[in-house]
Amino acid sequence: MNEPKDGPDPVDIAVGVRVRLLRKARDISQSKLADAIGVSFQQVQKYERGANRISISMLARIARALGTTIPELVDERADNERPFGDVMELMSEPGVLDLVRAFGRIPPGAQRRAVLDLARRLAERG
Repeated sequence: MNEPKDGPDPVDIAVGVRVRLLRKARDISQSKLADAIGVSFQQVQKYERGANRISISMLARIARALGTTIPELVDERADNERPFGDVMELMSEPGVLDLVRAFGRIPPGAQRRAVLDLARRLAERG
């Protein structure tokens, strides 16, 4: 028999991170997503943290609301291939998606390298 474990299952967390990332990428608030799928925004928060498992029927509603597919939300690589999961988790942090979008609008060259250098120096100071 399987022993119970503490905390959310890593797969539930990975799916939640993907939901959060796609929601933010489409500039949809938690409240708007909640309205679209028929739950409270607090429930969306729990789904995104992996605190509550998402049923397959709810996953289908979320996929429709986000204009994606269930397989895109349940990409097993998010659990089995840690670098991918790390990137997905990082992208869901507040401000990261905005930073990446802004960085993408900087023309390649000295300015882009300067921004990257500044970010690395700030990270080293921690």
